[in-house]
Amino acid sequence: MTKPQLFIGIMSGTSLDGIDVALCDLSDAKCQVLATHFLAYPQFIKSQLLQLHTATHNELETTALTANTLASLYADAVNALLAKQKLAASAITAIGCHGQTIRHRPELGFTLQIGNAALLAELTNITVVSDFRSRDIAAGGQGAPLVPAFHQAVFGSQNCHRVLVNIGGIANITYLPKILNPQNDRKISGFDSGPGNMLLDAWTKTHLGKDYDANGAWAATGKVIEPLLEQMLAEPYFALPPPKSTGRDLFNDEWLAKHLGKADYRPQDVAHTLLVLTARTIHDALAQNCSDIDDVYLCGGGAHNALLIQHLQQLLGDTQISTTAELGVGVDWVEAAAFAWLAKQTIDHKPSNLPAVTGAKGLRVLGAIYSA
Repeated sequence: MTKPQLFIGIMSGTSLDGIDVALCDLSDAKCQVLATHFLAYPQFIKSQLLQLHTATHNELETTALTANTLASLYADAVNALLAKQKLAASAITAIGCHGQTIRHRPELGFTLQIGNAALLAELTNITVVSDFRSRDIAAGGQGAPLVPAFHQAVFGSQNCHRVLVNIGGIANITYLPKILNPQNDRKISGFDSGPGNMLLDAWTKTHLGKDYDANGAWAATGKVIEPLLEQMLAEPYFALPPPKSTGRDLFNDEWLAKHLGKADYRPQDVAHTLLVLTARTIHDALAQNCSDIDDVYLCGGGAHNALLIQHLQQLLGDTQISTTAELGVGVDWVEAAAFAWLAKQTIDHKPSNLPAVTGAKGLRVLGAIYSA
């Protein structure tokens, strides 16, 4: 019997809801999610992170202090998971920590995820792998998305052309053609289609005081504002071919305010329009960039939104939508599991970017290692 190889993945994404932690057994080229833990962000951390997405007074010090706070929260989440599973730190080979993105500007040659991996290693006494994106950007890539390599390894099929759609703060797509040659990634495509839950969550927070619109219930009381939808769909990013990636640097409150102008729309109508914007941009990206789709699997917070799935299913017609739970990984834990897998690739000194996805000049070993 193969001895388990235990890794922990930590993911905190653009939705800013909190920290996802997944304990994974990565022996025999498998990925079995053994246990999970979620730690919600305190409100003050959300506020600080939102402020850091734009230039602020004394932002260097604020960034460093926030990174230390994040490391402490990451450690709390990891230690809580280990305590629940009655596992010692010595049982874990490494932690893969994405960190919290506060700037993503690959067109300028940089990306910045904070979380102080050195401090996290100290607080957990576990080796930490972080800073996964920088090496890909140094090689001329976008540094994102990185999870398609994990999708290929874990969800690829020899029998069908498969699409994975992660609907987090940003929505991203991985197209996995039938596996004909596992060493050939040229036909694999992965990119950010545009906003996922981010704009709708912010709008819901402003008008309802809630972090998100559960199941799209509030949006369902409104109707689509067609002129607003068409105006937003004219955003040049949507027409760009892959490789491409985006985030709060583009899709933010200011972007929405620019499109709303001085119009006096009903808030619930704007909510419904933002939800349809997500569905439309996912569908349009699939139609433009992915041929011969046999099945679509959703993950991320948007996979819980019944109204969003309903709109997406209508747009996709006969193509059946399922979730990654049917492939063995729950919708809330795919990205955390991916960073556990990415950490193993780094520890094993194996490349984990896909040049056809990110645009990098070639395969690269990603990540920086902070030994326990």
